[in-house]
Amino acid sequence: MPAHFTRRSLIRGITAATAVATLATGLAACGGDSEAAAKTDTAGSVTIGRVSNGAAKETALKVSEVESISAELPADVRKSGKLVIGSGSLPSGSAPLDFVGDDQKTQTGSEPDLARLVAAVLGLKPEIKRFTWENLFVGIDGGKVDVAFSNVTDTEERKRKYEFASYRQDNLAFEKLKSSDFTFDGKYESLAGKTVAVGSGTNQERILLEWQKKLQAEGKKLVVKHFPDSNGTYLALQSGKIDAYFGPNPSLSYHITQSAGTNKPTANAGTFSGAGESLQGLIAATAKKDSGLAKPLADAINHLIENGQYAKWLAAWNLSNEAVAKAEVNPPGLPLTDS
Repeated sequence: MPAHFTRRSLIRGITAATAVATLATGLAACGGDSEAAAKTDTAGSVTIGRVSNGAAKETALKVSEVESISAELPADVRKSGKLVIGSGSLPSGSAPLDFVGDDQKTQTGSEPDLARLVAAVLGLKPEIKRFTWENLFVGIDGGKVDVAFSNVTDTEERKRKYEFASYRQDNLAFEKLKSSDFTFDGKYESLAGKTVAVGSGTNQERILLEWQKKLQAEGKKLVVKHFPDSNGTYLALQSGKIDAYFGPNPSLSYHITQSAGTNKPTANAGTFSGAGESLQGLIAATAKKDSGLAKPLADAINHLIENGQYAKWLAAWNLSNEAVAKAEVNPPGLPLTDS
């Protein structure tokens, strides 16, 4: 996954992990490899955060098939007995979303874990296939993949070819030192007098520079800093040269978990929709348009929400601040003018 994203690449659904070390997988970048054989869960159980090398709290969840939901599946998928899940994580993966576990073979991360939970509700065996981002959609188009669980943003442009079942907010966030009293309340005014680092050429930089102009017009100051890499950013945060780092919420949440045992732990100061102030961006399971999968997928996710497994999944990956109240079929997406 690329290390920075523009508005266009936000729409492509990659909240790139600029703050995370690359997790090499050793797999070919042209993609399509199935998940390697790994430890399996017992019937009716899915283990969240398995072999995640501390990225998640390993949590075993009981999940059984719900026949009223599995009955909604298209006949061919139900007959196959498996759900073929696409991941656009080649070549390097991105914690905590999707990466190869510390056993060097298990596909782990928040995205494949939710896919496994959904497959369990549908009474299907999950089969994960990994692609480059571009080839993921080729896989859906060509029928090699039933559904992508790969941090795909719901957009109106994509609805021309795909159908969606939403499951997570698409958020940016501010990371601060845990000892800091800085809080971002969703309003740009809370940044007055602050110094904030951001990645060059990213969607979050565009938003931050817009806020900087608004504050300047009000006679207030916001200093925006750029560093060549995540190491420089976090050294600046630890030394007090910046008040916060503005980046993709999942990658910041991952770094926060990794910093917990250090002498300078960090914390989340607040989130902001990656789609901007007027629309909450949404991450969604993505299937071919008119495949008939979006509704059973959404119903399965809502079953997990209603029964508490969804909240436990998010908590295990430190992503509770991206929870949705309900999975929706084809909810409003980023408009065509932003695509």
